[in-house]
Amino acid sequence: MSAPRVLVVVPAHDEEESLPGTLAELRERAPGADVLVVDDGSHDGTGRVAREAGVAVLRHPVNLGVGAALQTGFRWAVARDYDVTVQLDADGQHDPAYLSSLVTPVLAGRCDVCIGSRFVSATGYRAPWNRRLGMLLFSGVVRLALGRPISDTTSGFRAYGRAVMQVCQHDFPKDFPDAPLLIALARRGFRLDEVPVVMRERHAGRSFYTISKQLYYPYKNLLASLMALIRRPI
Repeated sequence: MSAPRVLVVVPAHDEEESLPGTLAELRERAPGADVLVVDDGSHDGTGRVAREAGVAVLRHPVNLGVGAALQTGFRWAVARDYDVTVQLDADGQHDPAYLSSLVTPVLAGRCDVCIGSRFVSATGYRAPWNRRLGMLLFSGVVRLALGRPISDTTSGFRAYGRAVMQVCQHDFPKDFPDAPLLIALARRGFRLDEVPVVMRERHAGRSFYTISKQLYYPYKNLLASLMALIRRPI
């Protein structure tokens, strides 16, 4: 029996500074995984530094958002018959040492999506109060929708099984694939689980959470979560 094929998809927008360190760490700590960087309309050398690191690169001509970048990765993975896709941020917050912990439950058939959680056990993570408030809000929405808790609905460190990838390559939230995606997948019958991970501060560059996006993000996610709740699964 051949070894399971694991693809790490790294959505990246203007991450020229952070990406080399992230890719070097992936090579060191997860040498068995293939890597795809989706350059989501960057204005800097994101695509160039990824190619110089020797990994596959796909580029969006304009910035489409994390969801669209991840969906591009799913389509790549399905076309090349990968067993699991891991979503990992380009900015160094996600430690590749946890890849095995994320992938193992999916490959073992215990779940279809495994979420790297900062809160399922004590990891010492402390979010700013405004982000923590948003996390609690979306965790509450997901719990109400699914009848079970998901402690870290905003985690971007996740592993997805083959059946999930098949669905998501066609039907996927384009900008913020957080709580709305979890609700939609659970309503389709996919099983969700969490494993504890430790997350770090970003290596370089600017955080996604600018002032304007801090205001926009909760409204959009809440609306998308409600839509995912009332929408009939297809």
